[in-house]
Amino acid sequence: MNLSRSQLAKLIDSTLVKATATKSEVEKLCWEAVQYGFGCVMVNPVYVRLAASLLKGTDVRVGSTVGFPFGVSLPDVKAFEAVKAVEDGACELDMVMNLSAFKSGDYELVKQDIEAVVAVKRISSDITVKVIIETPLLTDEEKITACKIVKEAGADFVKTSTGLFGGGATVEDVKLMRQVVGKDLGVKAAGGIRTYKDAVAMIEAGANRIGTSTAIAVIQDAP
Repeated sequence: MNLSRSQLAKLIDSTLVKATATKSEVEKLCWEAVQYGFGCVMVNPVYVRLAASLLKGTDVRVGSTVGFPFGVSLPDVKAFEAVKAVEDGACELDMVMNLSAFKSGDYELVKQDIEAVVAVKRISSDITVKVIIETPLLTDEEKITACKIVKEAGADFVKTSTGLFGGGATVEDVKLMRQVVGKDLGVKAAGGIRTYKDAVAMIEAGANRIGTSTAIAVIQDAP
């Protein structure tokens, strides 16, 4: 697969969600997203309003985290966080699945948790909800179950990982996720994607969105 820089850029969520991210770094992230034509910027909730203001009138979408990074907030709390992010200007939400409930076998709570965030779509049909299932912490069987729950709960994307807990995206995981969710649900690969080759491998495996904190390096690495 040969993707041009501009084609790949549109598939990238340029991400800055570290705890020490500063206002000036977020501003830089936004200007660079416009310069390179990234599809979306992902920032922590405290900077959504700033990013939305800076990117108003551009093609770059603004994304926020929900329940990040552990995913163990109550569904009502996640729902409030989602609504607040949308009110502040976010149109993309990357939420973390409740891994504690999932590992406990409480799949109904996991589904309700996702549905609570998906409900924010009533505000606008333009909102995209992605669910991080944290693949490095799951068996293949668990990954399949998680993908099915995400789909049943009405989310738009299933996402590999935060990249914070023992690993990131793998080609094998993306292939499995795509196989489970079919062609109608999005698959976002995130965690450890640092080169053009990494990104293309994920897309070839079935991802249609890439999350990376080194977006410019990925683009500049393109042939």
